[in-house]
Amino acid sequence: MSNATSAAGGTGNKLVYFFGSLGGLLFGYDTGVISGAILFISQELRLTPFLEGMVVASLLLGAAAGAASAGPLSDRLGRRNVLIIAAILFTIGAIGAALAPNVGILVLFRVVLGLGVGSAALIVPLYLSEIAPTQIRGAISSLNQLNIVFGILFAFIVNALLAGSEAWRWMLGLAAVPSLVLLIGMYFLPETPRWLVSQDRDEDAREVLRRSRSEEETEREIREIREVEEQEEGGLSELTASWVRPALVVAIGLAVFQQIIGINTIIYYAPTTLTNVGYGAAAAIYANLIIGVVNVAMTFVAIWLIDRVGRKPLLLTGLVGMVASLTVLGISTLVLSEPSSPTDAVAVITLLCLAGFIISFAATWGPTVWVMLPEVLPLRIRGTAMGVAIFLHWIANFIVSQTFPSLLASLGPGPVFLGYAVVGVVAFIFVSAFVTETKGRSLEEIEADLQQKARFATG
Repeated sequence: MSNATSAAGGTGNKLVYFFGSLGGLLFGYDTGVISGAILFISQELRLTPFLEGMVVASLLLGAAAGAASAGPLSDRLGRRNVLIIAAILFTIGAIGAALAPNVGILVLFRVVLGLGVGSAALIVPLYLSEIAPTQIRGAISSLNQLNIVFGILFAFIVNALLAGSEAWRWMLGLAAVPSLVLLIGMYFLPETPRWLVSQDRDEDAREVLRRSRSEEETEREIREIREVEEQEEGGLSELTASWVRPALVVAIGLAVFQQIIGINTIIYYAPTTLTNVGYGAAAAIYANLIIGVVNVAMTFVAIWLIDRVGRKPLLLTGLVGMVASLTVLGISTLVLSEPSSPTDAVAVITLLCLAGFIISFAATWGPTVWVMLPEVLPLRIRGTAMGVAIFLHWIANFIVSQTFPSLLASLGPGPVFLGYAVVGVVAFIFVSAFVTETKGRSLEEIEADLQQKARFATG
């Protein structure tokens, strides 16, 4: 075991990785809890399908705004400070949503929650990738997704425990507890060395690096960061530079495809889908726990594989599994008759296909996209460029989440899920053509290769 890897496992660094990734747990909880809560919110507030979609998707509009603003802010204020801001937004949003007297106020505080979710979605993988040693960067960056799925599972457990009392306000309000833990924890964490170097604070960067690297590795990494830093101009105008464009296309493609293949129709609406095939509300929420457990278990598999197998093979393999699950789900709901109880064949097939989709997604696209986004983007504009990619990620998420209830009501589940399967095929073509492997390479090596290819292309 290298000095870096050994040092990375120390207690201090484990705390850095734990609190650094805790924003992912809040991301997961606040996006997952609505799947159960919406069943009871719809009853109490008498929501139409459009308003039901708005309650779910309003968080995503806030997330898009949070991602768009967090990128430039993180380049100016630092990754750590923006995570502190996100923790404050999480706390305010959770308490406000729990106390909301009507649908308008609920939507407002869901937007506030979304600002925190979008900020965390951008900054957590950025923070982890910039602070982790190269040889374990994939595993450390995957902690973000692990916390997301733990947050989702925690939300599903809370939903199940509170389903009997229909206590949707408690479901939403409990997110304030981990948000306060994040707020306190981030106060004691360091800034990332790459951001510190970009601010000409090399000595501060050395202090951070020495926590997980040897002296020799620290000095080498400082030199590599500085060399890349001096080669770049930075700024918003750099986003349109020819050498940046291929990386930005890959980042946007991965971020958008992760959503439009339909993952959040399962995370947000699995209980709704299950009730449509014969499950009662409580039974659907309990069945949803199976999906949550599978989600967590397969994320551990992804963490084990990502630095061994590589990023691109995982992406392609996952798409095969997701497309197969969606296709079987779509065809089964078209061919089989409408069920009358959860023991009917279509009800069983639906649950198995939803679980199959989650297995394929959680072991591949779930963590891999969040690992790759900061890997493929240049340092000086990494925050801003990730802001663009994740802004579009949340817009895609919003469109899928807002339209799913209406599409389900008008077309039925068969055509809808088959449509998502077609998207998966397009995603497979995109990954095959445009995504390159980043496993085992430092962020500076990846960026230097990008610049070299651009110089070669321009002669």
